Amino acid sequence: MLTPAELRAAVERRLDEAGRAWLDRALTEAAKSGPQAGDSGPASASGSASSPASASASGSASGPARWELDFASAGRHVRSARPAPGDPTPHDLPDAARILLLHAADADAPTAARLYARGTGAERRAVLLALPYLRLDAADAVPLVEDALRTNDTRLVAAAVGPYAARHLSPHSWRQAVLKCLFTGVPLTAVAEWERRARGDAELARMLTDYAGERTAAGRPVPADLDRVLAQTAQTAQTSPTAATSRTAPAAATSPTAPTAPTRALTREES
Repeated sequence: MLTPAELRAAVERRLDEAGRAWLDRALTEAAKSGPQAGDSGPASASGSASSPASASASGSASGPARWELDFASAGRHVRSARPAPGDPTPHDLPDAARILLLHAADADAPTAARLYARGTGAERRAVLLALPYLRLDAADAVPLVEDALRTNDTRLVAAAVGPYAARHLSPHSWRQAVLKCLFTGVPLTAVAEWERRARGDAELARMLTDYAGERTAAGRPVPADLDRVLAQTAQTAQTSPTAATSRTAPAAATSPTAPTAPTRALTREES
């Protein structure tokens, strides 16, 4: 993962003069509004509602803070462009600009939750991508990750299984996230630290085996990434893969933990 400074430098290389000027102004405004502008101590990091700086970052009764308006309008000021060969920026330009704004404002958990709840699909994705850059307490933003994993939006699902999920999702929720990626076609490369979390996980192996058996019994292909995850679960586990793990395995009994169709899909337009 790029540092904020590296991400900003990579973004600026892809912007024209007007885009760089907008980004500089927006980040300066965000830094003036966020908690880190006045206090970098533990109280600020916790995003306490009693902190005036935190209240400023979250907007006021008169309306959202200026940087939040910039967050919403980023897609109009920085345009997605094909990165040059070797460009380290892993995100679309609007995503990256929004990540930088959230970091500059030192957004707390309530602010991230509000922007996610009110945002378009693109804004929600940026909030999820920004989580590793924010000073959040413990698993404050896990509900946002779990909400994204219930959608049909594969870009949201991919954003949800990043470094924050790798650190904070419970074992059960993380296993379900892996199955959701397999079910929706999100590539395994989007799942941060999957090798570490899958290693020796016998319960995940059972769930994958059941899923493979169900797909095979239904005459459907088994996702290519499933074998890679399953192999990792056996690295230190005291169990061995069974015939049901192969692409031609016989049907397995229906498992209550097998992935089901998502309950809802986002319909907001990408900005």
